[in-house]
Amino acid sequence: MQGVWPVEEIRAAERRVLAGLPEGTLMARAARAVTVEAVRMLGSGYGARVVLLVGPGDNGGDALYAGAELSRRGVAVAAVLADPAKVHPGGLAALRAAGGRQVPLAGAGPADLIIDGLLGIGARGPVREAMLPLVRWSLDSETLGVPVLSVDIPSGVDPDTGAVAGPAVRATTTVCMGALKTGLLVGQGRLHTGSLRLVDLGLGPQLPEPQLGRLERNDLRLPVPGPQDDKYTRGVVGVAAGSQAYPGAAQLCVGSARLGGVGAVRYAGHAAAEVVRRWPEVIVSDTVAKAGRVQAWVLGPGLGDSAEAVESVRQVLTSDAAAVVDADGLTLLVERRELLDGRSGATVLTPHDREFERLFGEVGTDRVGAARRAARDTGATVLLKGFATVVAEPSGRCYLNPVGAPALATAGSGDVLAGLIGSLLATGLAPGLAAATGAYLHAAAGVRAAAAGPVVAGDLVTALGEEIGSLASSALDRHPV
Repeated sequence: MQGVWPVEEIRAAERRVLAGLPEGTLMARAARAVTVEAVRMLGSGYGARVVLLVGPGDNGGDALYAGAELSRRGVAVAAVLADPAKVHPGGLAALRAAGGRQVPLAGAGPADLIIDGLLGIGARGPVREAMLPLVRWSLDSETLGVPVLSVDIPSGVDPDTGAVAGPAVRATTTVCMGALKTGLLVGQGRLHTGSLRLVDLGLGPQLPEPQLGRLERNDLRLPVPGPQDDKYTRGVVGVAAGSQAYPGAAQLCVGSARLGGVGAVRYAGHAAAEVVRRWPEVIVSDTVAKAGRVQAWVLGPGLGDSAEAVESVRQVLTSDAAAVVDADGLTLLVERRELLDGRSGATVLTPHDREFERLFGEVGTDRVGAARRAARDTGATVLLKGFATVVAEPSGRCYLNPVGAPALATAGSGDVLAGLIGSLLATGLAPGLAAATGAYLHAAAGVRAAAAGPVVAGDLVTALGEEIGSLASSALDRHPV
């Protein structure tokens, strides 16, 4: 898992590293990384035209030194300075010595690549007035198909939250220096970052243990049955979902719950006939009380708001089984938050933004902070859905989902996610890891399904089975029996 750090911790690590290095060493490493990526994006370099957008900080220096190296490689480099009085003097001198030019914005001319070195990780809030014309020019050029390479973070993106307060550079690629910043991976920042290239500057030994991580495919560990296992030792998941009005929610939820490695699935509710018709291996009953023993419940999708639905919520949340609460389960919790108090079983809440606001208040621009607050206040693991899903544990530890799948914005998609997380919980995975693993696989299934055309939730169950099968095959290749 890749660590992600707040700016304060990254800058402290940089200071400690800089204290033991000759002056300019880190900037030289950063400029080299920008040069390499620029050449890769240009394809050939020689004869290409590059425009540097240069701010007053170290990011501007990185861009200027990279521009000098590109000039030496035969690239025509023009630098537009946001504030000539505050430009990095060594970087500008190096650019001029290599044949690069300083030009006004009106003289920047056409470009094959724009390098954004306006603002770095010390910037907060809207882009300053003097820089706005340069940002808008980059956006106009990007609209016309000119690729943009941002140094460390796209200018205008908050490095800790991903918030964008006004015009901000939209990068094709961002070269991230030293350590991953939260703002590159969440909120609007995720949409402005483009492809992400992380450059090792030697900060690792100086960084603290991260409280935020980005799960990678190689981190996924799904339970595998052993020779002594039976259907009960592998874990049993219960599903309290669906109703006469929404039987499809039960089918979708049960469909994905079958795939998380459990030995059995129990369904409790009014869609039993539809569930068994689609999934004959599932054990059904009409109420939670009659369902039998489970290690985890999935509660809420399509449940409705009847007195019977309220009783199902009460029975699940007063039991000692783990629980994933989604959709109508979350709605019913708004006036029954006390059911979360003192639970002995783990709880995972899976709200989208509107559900989150009804339960916890406005999400705001700091999605990680909002999820952490909700997890701390409830003692539950909170999965805040979105293009960049955030999973927060009550301890404050968080996971960010690296896979974005716009195709998941379809009815029933959340039912599939909830079923999978419940299944993973029932096998014994820790709540945070179960939620993060479920979010990763769910998004990967969305990407897989979208490759064949428009996606509906039923496609996700099929694609999820294929994705989990692919993961199992990869694990078998690495560790053959």
